[in-house]
Amino acid sequence: MLWVPCVRKTRSGATFAAWTAEAFHFGPLVSQAVRVECDDQEDIEPGDSLPDPDIEWPASPADATDAESTPLDPLNDVNDLPPSPLPAPRKRRASPTFEEVCATGKPLKSCHRRRAAKRVKTIHEEGHRPRASVIDQQVRQADPLAVPSLNAEALPAAQGAYVAKIETKIEKRGSKTRRSLAELIGLGFQLIPWDGMCAFYPIQSPSPRTCLPRFSSARPLADGTGRIFASLAGQPQDDEWRAAVARAYQFIKAQGNASDFPTSMRHHQRGLFAAMNVGLMYGKGLRSPTWLDNKKFTPLAERLLAHPDVARMAHFASFTFSLWAPRLYRYYVDHNATLANLLPGARRPFPKSVFASATFNFGPSVCTFKHRDVCNLPFGWCAIQALGSFDATAGGHLVLWDAKVVVEFPAGAVILLPSATVAHSNVPVADGEERISFTQFTPGGLFRWVDYGGRTEAQLAAEDPDEYSRMLAQRDKRWGIK
Repeated sequence: MLWVPCVRKTRSGATFAAWTAEAFHFGPLVSQAVRVECDDQEDIEPGDSLPDPDIEWPASPADATDAESTPLDPLNDVNDLPPSPLPAPRKRRASPTFEEVCATGKPLKSCHRRRAAKRVKTIHEEGHRPRASVIDQQVRQADPLAVPSLNAEALPAAQGAYVAKIETKIEKRGSKTRRSLAELIGLGFQLIPWDGMCAFYPIQSPSPRTCLPRFSSARPLADGTGRIFASLAGQPQDDEWRAAVARAYQFIKAQGNASDFPTSMRHHQRGLFAAMNVGLMYGKGLRSPTWLDNKKFTPLAERLLAHPDVARMAHFASFTFSLWAPRLYRYYVDHNATLANLLPGARRPFPKSVFASATFNFGPSVCTFKHRDVCNLPFGWCAIQALGSFDATAGGHLVLWDAKVVVEFPAGAVILLPSATVAHSNVPVADGEERISFTQFTPGGLFRWVDYGGRTEAQLAAEDPDEYSRMLAQRDKRWGIK
């Protein structure tokens, strides 16, 4: 019995056999194989009938490029059919992403929910892992911006490098003064024009919807020794991302306008605007890391963290961190894994973000004073994202005082920098314009608590004096190593 392949379709209509009996011919292939095998073995019997070499056989799709025609097999009646062209390949329909489904509000199928949950869990535990091709095409082609006046090793880290040195009175002098772009340029600051964008380009992949952002405008910042100490990471240049950023801005703005923040939250050392911290905290008076209690603003914090567009911004910022500082990023991932073992049930603000804490700076026009976030990890990076409606060429710039640079900071873009050791501020936006910001960071005390085996310094000294002595001996070397 002659077996002939045929097209098979699933219940959804997808074809998983791209060839049919009319387009795929067995005769030429079988006769060719028989002839080759007979030539090799030299066992042709006198009564065997061979194909007539004078009869030409139409080339099958697999042999369309062969210069020599294949002989006809007269025993296969299927060969009498004229050749037909291959059917056009069915274009695979791209499945929606998890974020796209969340944005539309449509319920996920059970299989999609399982796969989405698995992806979230994998990234939550193991972190982002950018492909080598992405690193080659995005990071290695970026043009670093040299800041020869800065030496990152001389930045003010405290002993042990878990926190930065507290700002002195000289550093704080004039910190409450808002300076315009013209004033800063007059003081000798270098202006860095930056569109904050990156171009999309397709990557050949089995998945037709794979489209990765290329950071063509990204600018890593290098100190006088060539060490990368910050990165202007940028943002994807596509309508979907811009729409998500716009929705996140409108949501945060509406939530802030509907909240009655006390004076203590609207007047602080960073500026004259309402700010709210969320996430894991650890400092003086605490024996273990604790989720920050926002008291009556706890529902507000949970709404902000649960918004899909806010979470998308947070996850993208974490991805850029893994792209531009992979070793430092793995340092965060490893400590998060140890923290999860030492403190079961500990959570982070966003499941696919490596940072343990976040800050929402509500508007309407956020402009930070010159400051350093000394409680953050000194050699660690924090992710800053601006949102709003403002002219980034006229206001809203990020000012890096130690580097003496002023960077244009468009809405939606990501900038990564060591906020604990590099003093920074913002240029005010114009009257009538609106600007808010969203930052992610990890307190340095969390790393110390993990390194001490889930104990305070006093507990470590009392319970394990040898380990405590070893940790003390590493204090002076820790900053240089990192």
